[in-house]
Amino acid sequence: MKVKTTFERPVKVIGHTWIPMSDGTRLSARIWLPQDAEQRPVPAIVEYIPYRKNDWFAMSDSMRHPYFAGHGYAAVRVDLRGSGDSEGLLLDEYLAQEQQDAVEVIAWLGRQSWCTGAVGMIGFSWGGFAALQVAARRPPELRAIMPLHFTDDRYADDVHYMGGCVLGFEMLAWASTMLAYNARPPDPEVVGDRWEEIWRERMERTPPYIDAWLSHQRRDDYWKHGSVCENYAAIDCAVYAIGGWADAYTNAVPRLLRGLTCPKKALIGPWAHNYPDAITPGPQIGFLQEALRWWDQWLKGQDTGIMDEPMLRVWMPEAVAPQPDLAEWPGRWVAEPGWPSPTVRLRALHLGDGMLESEPQPELTLELVGAQAAGLEAGVWCPHGLPVDLPPDQRREDGLALSFTSAPLTERVELLGFPEAHLTLSADRPLALVAARLCDVAPTGSSTLITRGLLNLAHRDGHEHPAALEPGRPYTITVRLNAIAYALPAGHRIRLTVSPTYWPWAWPSPEPVKLTVITGARSRLELPVRPSRSEDFALASFAEPEFAEPVEVEVLSTTPCDYVVRHDVATGCHEIDLSMGTVMDERGGYRRLVESGLEFEELNTNCITIVEGDPLSARVECDWTCKLGRAGWQTRIETHSVMTSDHDLFHVTNALDGYRGDTRIFAKTWTHTIPRDHV
Repeated sequence: MKVKTTFERPVKVIGHTWIPMSDGTRLSARIWLPQDAEQRPVPAIVEYIPYRKNDWFAMSDSMRHPYFAGHGYAAVRVDLRGSGDSEGLLLDEYLAQEQQDAVEVIAWLGRQSWCTGAVGMIGFSWGGFAALQVAARRPPELRAIMPLHFTDDRYADDVHYMGGCVLGFEMLAWASTMLAYNARPPDPEVVGDRWEEIWRERMERTPPYIDAWLSHQRRDDYWKHGSVCENYAAIDCAVYAIGGWADAYTNAVPRLLRGLTCPKKALIGPWAHNYPDAITPGPQIGFLQEALRWWDQWLKGQDTGIMDEPMLRVWMPEAVAPQPDLAEWPGRWVAEPGWPSPTVRLRALHLGDGMLESEPQPELTLELVGAQAAGLEAGVWCPHGLPVDLPPDQRREDGLALSFTSAPLTERVELLGFPEAHLTLSADRPLALVAARLCDVAPTGSSTLITRGLLNLAHRDGHEHPAALEPGRPYTITVRLNAIAYALPAGHRIRLTVSPTYWPWAWPSPEPVKLTVITGARSRLELPVRPSRSEDFALASFAEPEFAEPVEVEVLSTTPCDYVVRHDVATGCHEIDLSMGTVMDERGGYRRLVESGLEFEELNTNCITIVEGDPLSARVECDWTCKLGRAGWQTRIETHSVMTSDHDLFHVTNALDGYRGDTRIFAKTWTHTIPRDHV
């Protein structure tokens, strides 16, 4: 990592400015500018997220935004309405109000005397979603965007549902995360004496988001809003889409390349959920240098050559032994001139008697009653580069499913795209799901997870109009697994597993399910196989990461990350205890920003339990403690969230307590009971 302390254009920081909205609400922004921007106006690059520019994300911001400013841009970090120091309330994700605010922010930037009128948007996760959604509104000043780790389909690939299955842990976990974020106070040094009034209003009026999310179990208009896949043609500015194979949001990048008609590029590395210059698995790249080439092309009109390069560049990971913490994933960069790639071919392997066969074998009927323990060692749904993120050896998981394994490969096989499991199956209950997992089995016997997919079988014909199964009736269904690149060496074997349970990724069906799979010509695995090309090996690597000098942070204490699985043999109870200092930044613990004196800490603990044989025992509990203060001013919020279900209903409770010093000044509990809709 190279830290730059001087730039061709010296930088000044406007620590806080108000951006007025048409309804009178003011959004808080921090701006980094070249010192001479009034004399030599520059384009603007905006990051628009709810994750608090003054404290939790101040260090990350200070490493990247001044870098852009030093190279001739106005870098702007805006707290969304109702977050950080901005006024108003943040009532849900990706509302029309949020998008309209962004359009007004962009127009405001374009009018500033120090701005040329050209604007770009950048951001990962929420910021990536926002960039795509705002681009679809076509503000005239917005010339290009750079979204990272995002989705184009809010129902298909976000923290709520997967294949029509309720994401058992993430649905509550992310709702509790946002409750904890939204309940934090603004900074009195920014908003003045009104800080406590604003804080109390946030705690009182900002709802737990899970009520809305869980009330929409089908892909209805609620989810179509903000899903740019509904109309790719609405986006006409240039798009550079970036993803990571270890991230939860792998699928949108190839879909965007297929659907967009605007100027477009894409990059997928081995990374988890963060910027690719400081996240594992590596290798990390000089992301800021690559971003500058993009911005110079589209915001300054300079021909940097970036559009002459292949449309899609991806990291092709090599096989590694399974491990939950991987610093660097060996592999190489490969490139495709377009997507879909004309060179990727589907290879079919047919399910047999525990085998994957190149030709279909005589038909068999295989049965499995799903074990509630299946999925306990799946790894987290959205890795953030933490030491407990990635799935360990999958042999135990493989043994809890119907397992089909190929003969040892006689030659290397490289995958790129979406594997699919085409299965003919039946279930003995009207509501059931199927989890399909693709693994790499080494000659040692270890099993490395490559990718996976879920399907609520009531959604077999689509996610808008589910229909219960007829017990015992065979159905032919397709489970699309998450997009992946992966190189299997000769001598390794390919394994597909199929199970009607995958806890806590998928909330379990209300009754134990016996799944029956019919093999032979009626069930197959299709793999997207990409041939190696000589030009792959001549592809240049990216530069080493460069950053601006980060703000000084004093680490007062650290918080370890733990992922502990327990099995009580006597009771049949399976428990996951997951704790971490933070879910959005790998630098957990108690920290102080030296310049501002702000001190902040967050601790998240999660307890996930289920009893073998009893799917209605599924229970998720999430707790947050968040402290924020400085000398003479101390605040703390605590949240407690629980989700359970019975045969017909989900039950969710959220509790919030707010403290000024050691005095509790606020307490509220929300209880929601929501009907199960074919899940």
